[in-house]
Amino acid sequence: MPSSSDAFGIYVHWPFCKAKCPYCDFNSHVRHQEVDTMSFAKALTMELRWFADITPGRRVSSIFFGGGTPSLMPPAAVAEVIDQIAQLWPVADTVEITLEANPTSVEAENFRGYRAAGVNRVSVGVQALNEKDLKALGRQHTPDEALKAFRLAAKIFPRVSFDMIYARPQQTAAQWKEELTRALGEQEGHMSLYQLTIEPGTAYFDLQARGSLVVPDEDSATDLFEITQTLTEKHGLSAYEVSNHARVGQESRHNLLYWRYGEYVGVGPGAHARIAEGENRRAIAMEKYPETWRKLVGEKGHGIVEDTTVLPVDQASEYLIMGLRVSDGIDLARYEKLRGTSMDPNKIAGLKSLGLVKREGHRLMATTQGRRLLNALITELAN
Repeated sequence: MPSSSDAFGIYVHWPFCKAKCPYCDFNSHVRHQEVDTMSFAKALTMELRWFADITPGRRVSSIFFGGGTPSLMPPAAVAEVIDQIAQLWPVADTVEITLEANPTSVEAENFRGYRAAGVNRVSVGVQALNEKDLKALGRQHTPDEALKAFRLAAKIFPRVSFDMIYARPQQTAAQWKEELTRALGEQEGHMSLYQLTIEPGTAYFDLQARGSLVVPDEDSATDLFEITQTLTEKHGLSAYEVSNHARVGQESRHNLLYWRYGEYVGVGPGAHARIAEGENRRAIAMEKYPETWRKLVGEKGHGIVEDTTVLPVDQASEYLIMGLRVSDGIDLARYEKLRGTSMDPNKIAGLKSLGLVKREGHRLMATTQGRRLLNALITELAN
């Protein structure tokens, strides 16, 4: 697996969805008329060409199609984007190409086309295994449809992820234990298990503010987290990141690139990029509204609306925030070089005595207990 120093990823954002899920705060848009998908694919390839000009010498180690709902992309559009990347940059023989997919029967019909286009990993958004919760989450599939789609994906793609959401409204520990056990019987080496968070701007946020939505309290959510850690570990899926569990070798290389603070290009509406320029980094963000983004790309070759310089001291903060999410933590030498000062050894010792961090050589890691208090832990170490 490429290290953080030589990994280089490309993120492709497909912004369209059939419906807006009530918990989702991602840049996703519903269109009630047919989308000209190939015109958006053309715009993606134009933006890729712009990025290629400012990233000479990079070698692509991972590509990730996210959204939105990338499984609404025609396979021909996915193929066009992948082919363009291969023309612009050298691509590693071991490149990981992931596509997020919803498990409706209609979208599953495209799986073979995606595989032919070059996709070799699919992240299947099952989210729940009961009808009531799927409807409450705004999902368009049934439990049986989800399992059928996942099993099909497992036959077609070399690697697949089984993705779920827990700490859902009214969910009990017993219900989650039963549901997760069932899911663990289906998984193929990787699971993304996200605790539901209520984000501003979502329908769930408004419902919670009105008292119409009740999610598990902090103690109950902690119990669900504990169940998640215990059961996945029992089935041989280590928590290599706060919400991601895998057998050795099945980890998401693209997401590890983010968490290890590697370089990446981001194309498409609302996408972000981090590009090294000497000691600094460029933090780039694209226009979020799809049609406006496409117009900008046609005019300028890119849809950039923000392009700022991230100084080393600010890179240190970003590295700390991302790096403590993963089980192997941060390289203290890298962190201290960016920050320009050493991390207080007394602070590390104090957190270690509380069981929140551990140190192995030059690496500092959050313990399982520390990950439960990650925001507070990061704040303490950063000051």
